[in-house]
Amino acid sequence: MDFIWISFAFICGLIAKGTSLPPSIGYLAAGFALNMMGYQSDDSLTLLSDLGITLMLFTIGLKLDVKNLFKTEVWLGSSLHTLTWIIACISIFKLFALFSISYFSELDIITAILIAFALSFSSTVCVIKLLEENGEMRTRHGKLAVSILVIQDIVAVAFLVVATGKTPSIWAFSLLGLFLIKPLINRMINYVGHGELIPLAGFFIALGSYELFELVNIKGDLGALIIGMFLASHQKATEINKALMSFKDLFLIGFFLSIGFTAVPTLEMLGLASMLMLLIPIKFTLFYGIFTLLKMRCRSAFLSALSLSNFSEFGLIVGALSVSAGWLSNDWLVILALAVSLSFILTTVIYSFSHVIFSKYRPLLAQFERDTKLEEDIFTQPCKRPIVIIGMGRVGMGAYRAINNHSESHAWGLDADKEKITWLNEQNIEAYYGDAEDIHFWESIDLSQIELVLLALPAVQDAMNITTQLKGAKYQGKIAAVARYEDERIELQEYGIDKVFNFYTEAGVGFAEESLALLDSLSLLTTTKD
Repeated sequence: MDFIWISFAFICGLIAKGTSLPPSIGYLAAGFALNMMGYQSDDSLTLLSDLGITLMLFTIGLKLDVKNLFKTEVWLGSSLHTLTWIIACISIFKLFALFSISYFSELDIITAILIAFALSFSSTVCVIKLLEENGEMRTRHGKLAVSILVIQDIVAVAFLVVATGKTPSIWAFSLLGLFLIKPLINRMINYVGHGELIPLAGFFIALGSYELFELVNIKGDLGALIIGMFLASHQKATEINKALMSFKDLFLIGFFLSIGFTAVPTLEMLGLASMLMLLIPIKFTLFYGIFTLLKMRCRSAFLSALSLSNFSEFGLIVGALSVSAGWLSNDWLVILALAVSLSFILTTVIYSFSHVIFSKYRPLLAQFERDTKLEEDIFTQPCKRPIVIIGMGRVGMGAYRAINNHSESHAWGLDADKEKITWLNEQNIEAYYGDAEDIHFWESIDLSQIELVLLALPAVQDAMNITTQLKGAKYQGKIAAVARYEDERIELQEYGIDKVFNFYTEAGVGFAEESLALLDSLSLLTTTKD
């Protein structure tokens, strides 16, 4: 049975990739296909799905800055959206009822509020997958979307506590003791080293935090998220996140398959779920309107709103609780499951064209932008440095030091990770915070002063997106990039990048040159002695 699931998931994922769709859409299709063929989900698939969600929330926490949750555009934006969404949905449900549409005509006000509340959440799994696949987790809009999701997850857990009557035990206060033993946890993580113990340590901490929070009657997934945030400042947080990435992606296949196993739909249910899809544009409009009202740039507001325009798997949890309590019929659970699945597909497909859509409708979207900008969206350009290095990781740092130590043309760094910029500035490195994939950024600076842009980024799609924005901003200088594989190097050069270096080849060449220089110096020393 497990091999059949894997086979269907692989084949459907391969077909989705072949049609330029994310594999996750194929996994959803595989789940529905297996369900229609008579296969049933079992405990192993549920375990796989739960592991994937736990690891995902833990890794989100590892990359999250708690301070982001207290930004006005996050907490106020999330609150305003939920309130306006519920009011809008209830009005639309009543309109459907006036036309005597089945299921809607039977809803009372409490049930309507419950369904609207369930649909107010955006899918953590779907949004995180989208952002990761597009390399946008650390961008301005990516961080905003993730912060909104975290606020929603906290609200969701609070609802589950109230709905199930499962209140935290008095021992929950003992979790504050984690702050006392944090130095011990940090020492343990440091002692792990860099080998095969790193992913195992990640599993141990993620699943351990899940069980720890469950012991005190707090949802374990929330525990994984909180402990991830607790350890986000550790120097090995990024390394643990990378080590868990493949496991998380593999286990999340179980989640997408399990959505399809929820129920076998009828045509009527599919039609009603499609009607609920009409709410997605409203969800986008509310998010975009609120973000721009709170002084967000139109591009960041647009991309964040677009990524959040879907329904959440939490809607299924609310539906299941409501069915067990007798508030909803079983049919509504199937309708919600279909609506969630369709929203995943719709968001994934549309978001793949997000940058193209924004470029086309930018004049219209910009009309809603406030004249006053948030402080972090205002950029001051270093004037006397003609080279900019985008991506201040190991490659970017190496390039920065080489240029500034051995060249008359000095460079400055740019990165979308604000915490990294703070650290770099403390090391006396001239680096700035900014999103290079935002055309607003390039239009706000004087490109005539920049002669060379170095894209020190691991993802090919990131390099291509930035190149597109540079061309759109009429940049006339040269662009260089790095690639890990030969096919990526060819792809980037064909895209219009002036020079692309194969990362591994160039590392080997540099290693050989430095080694030969060492040999030459030894020979010279020997000759001098003779």
